[in-house]
Amino acid sequence: MKIYHSLAEVPEDFGPCALTIGNFDGVHFGHRRILRRLKSLADARGWKPSVLTFDPHPTRVVAPKRTPRLLTSPEARAELMREEGIEQVLILPFTRELAVLTSEEFARQLLVGRLNARAVLVGENFRFGHRHAGNVRVLGELGRRLGFETEIVHSVTCRGRVVSSSGIRELIRTGRVSLAARFLQHPYAIEGRVVSGRGIGSKQTVPTLNLATAAEVIPAPGVYVTRTRHLDTGREWDSLTNIGYRPTFGASDQLSIETFLLDTPTEQAGSVSGRLRVEFLWRVRDERTFDSPPALKAQILKDARTAERYLRRAKAWIGRPERPCP
Repeated sequence: MKIYHSLAEVPEDFGPCALTIGNFDGVHFGHRRILRRLKSLADARGWKPSVLTFDPHPTRVVAPKRTPRLLTSPEARAELMREEGIEQVLILPFTRELAVLTSEEFARQLLVGRLNARAVLVGENFRFGHRHAGNVRVLGELGRRLGFETEIVHSVTCRGRVVSSSGIRELIRTGRVSLAARFLQHPYAIEGRVVSGRGIGSKQTVPTLNLATAAEVIPAPGVYVTRTRHLDTGREWDSLTNIGYRPTFGASDQLSIETFLLDTPTEQAGSVSGRLRVEFLWRVRDERTFDSPPALKAQILKDARTAERYLRRAKAWIGRPERPCP
């Protein structure tokens, strides 16, 4: 896959391409349906399957107060798109100059003139151009005039809900990570660096890895079954992760993310450093206050046994490229 970060980087032979346009935050089930259709069309016509996305999110420029917290960085989105066979991604800086282009200017100058799009596939709620004046009907009319095909891919529903990035954010914020994984077609994950904690876990409960992260969407406080991957070595562990404020050890306004590596000797867990990726699979319980550190330790060990039972059942679907959405 080739990734471009500006129009200046885009080569003359970017096209002819089949192109889809959008933010694609999370690259969820609905996005993947668009990407798969794009790949199929491009292969049939001998075009390059390509994506145009934006950074920062357009609302950060035109309506900063409405800017959503994002599930994925542009680079993470591109990696997920690679799984669907996308060959080119243009992560275009969204500027005020771009925001004031009319729908026709956007299509004529960018889609046709610069990217040589022969087909444009979008979702049914797609809007573009100054003040979002363009919709799928306008796109179709412009395609007929400017010489590109248009195709509208309808929304996907799962368990009676329309799959959307905003809906997935809400699921994660309320702790419903297993349902969010169905919508995403992969577990939601955060990345960060191991940092020093207060040393309480290794002395009074169990050894944990404390994660500092720049992730914008954090699951609700509670205990989760997770899978942890070391981003530098590729090593993976089954794990249990607590998100919360450590109420057993006194009130705190500092949110912590602590991961307990299952079936890992204390000395090995203590030596882990560097960058981690933590995938959230299932929520075990709320965070709560215990009478003493030994009581908390007993609950953590109970939670660990619960996690191990869950993971034995879940091994059949963890890591599959697509989970059923009945």
